[in-house]
Amino acid sequence: MFDTGTTGFMLVATSLVMLMTPGLAFFYGGLACKRNILGIMMQSFVSLGITTILWFIVGYSLCFSGGAGGIIGNLDKMFLNGVTITSAFSANGAIPEIVFISYQMMFAIITPALITGAFVNRVTFKAYLIFLVLWQVLVYYPFVHMVWGGGLLANIGVLDYAGGIVVHATAGFAALASVFYVGSRKDRASKPNSLPLVAIGTALLWFGWYGFNAGSELNVDTITPLAFLNTDISASFAAITWLTIAWVKQGKPKFVELLTGSVAGLATITPAAGYVSMPVAALFGIAAGFVCYYCVHIKNKLGWDDALDVWGVHGMGGVLGTVLLGIFASTAINPNGADGLLYGGGSFFMIQLIVVVAASLYAFVFTYIMLIAINYITPVKVSDDEEHQGLDMSIHGEMAYDIHLI
Repeated sequence: MFDTGTTGFMLVATSLVMLMTPGLAFFYGGLACKRNILGIMMQSFVSLGITTILWFIVGYSLCFSGGAGGIIGNLDKMFLNGVTITSAFSANGAIPEIVFISYQMMFAIITPALITGAFVNRVTFKAYLIFLVLWQVLVYYPFVHMVWGGGLLANIGVLDYAGGIVVHATAGFAALASVFYVGSRKDRASKPNSLPLVAIGTALLWFGWYGFNAGSELNVDTITPLAFLNTDISASFAAITWLTIAWVKQGKPKFVELLTGSVAGLATITPAAGYVSMPVAALFGIAAGFVCYYCVHIKNKLGWDDALDVWGVHGMGGVLGTVLLGIFASTAINPNGADGLLYGGGSFFMIQLIVVVAASLYAFVFTYIMLIAINYITPVKVSDDEEHQGLDMSIHGEMAYDIHLI
C-alpha cells in the first residue's frame, strides 16, 4: 500500500530531526556558564516530553485537520482520533499518516526550545513550562496550519520549504521579546563552559538538519537530494564567511565563530532548500554570514542581552532566507514552487516579505504579552539570589560538574 523506500527515508528523516533537540541542548549547554548548564539543557529535553503529549492531544489536529483557508485547524483528530496504521498521508499517499505525524511532531518539539537560548539563567522552570504550552498553541500551531496545513497563507501563495517563517522567524522574534521582558543578566561577562560541547551540539544540529530540510520534501524525488546538498552548501559558505569577518575584526580565528556561522547558514537556507539552485544556496550562505554576523553585532551594541544570539542567528536567518527566497525562487528548479523577483515574480516577493515581517511582529508582540500574563500565574523572572547561585542548583538541585571545579 505504501512506498517502503519513501517510508523508510521519512523515518530516518524523523529520527534526524528528533536528534536536533538534544543537539540544541548540547549547543546551548556548552555556551552557558557552569552554573546554568543543566537548566538550559533541561528546557530543551523537557520539550521532548511536553510537546509530544500536547501534539498527541491537540497539536496535530489543530495544525493539519480541517480549517481550509483559515488560521487554525479543528479538533477532529484530537488524541489522533481516526488515525490508524493503514491511514495514508493525504498529500501523496506514499507514506503512512503516522509517519507524517511523527515527522511534524519533531519540528514542534525543537521550535520553542530554540527560544530558550535567549533568556538563559533568567526564567523560572514553572514559567517556562507554561510558556512551552501556550506559545505552541497560540503562535506555532496557527503558523503551521496557515503555511503547511492548507490555511490562509498557503492559499495566498506563501512558500516556506522547511520553516523559515514557521520555525526560525517566529522563534527568533519571540526570543527577542523574552529578552526585552526579562532584562539583562546580572553577570553578562560569563564565558562558555565547554566549546567542545558546543561543537558536538553543532555537529548534531548540522547532521539533523539534513532530515529537517531534505525530509521536508515528504517524498524521495529529484528535489530531495537538492535540498540535502543546498543545506550543506549554505552552512559551509556561512561558516567560512562568518569566520573570516570575525577573524579580521578580532585578530584570531575563533572556533565558536565558525560554529555559530554554520548554524546561521542552516537557518537561512531552511525556507528555500528545495526551491533554489546550488549556486544560489552558496549566495544564501554568504548572505547569512554577513547579515547574521552584523545583526549579532548590532544586538551587542544596543545592549540587548540575547545571551546565545537566538534573534541574530535564527530570527534574522529565517527572515533573510524567506526574503531571498522571494528573489531567487525558480520553477525551473522546482515546478511546485514559484518564480521569485529575478524571474518576474514581483508579487510573490512582496507576499514573502510582508508575511515574514507580519509573522515576526506577531510572534514578538504576542510573546511579550504572554509573558506578562504568565507572570500573574507564577513569577517569570528568577530572583537575584537564584541567578547568582545559578539555576542548576537553585531550581533543579543538581550540578553538571563537581562543585569544587566551579
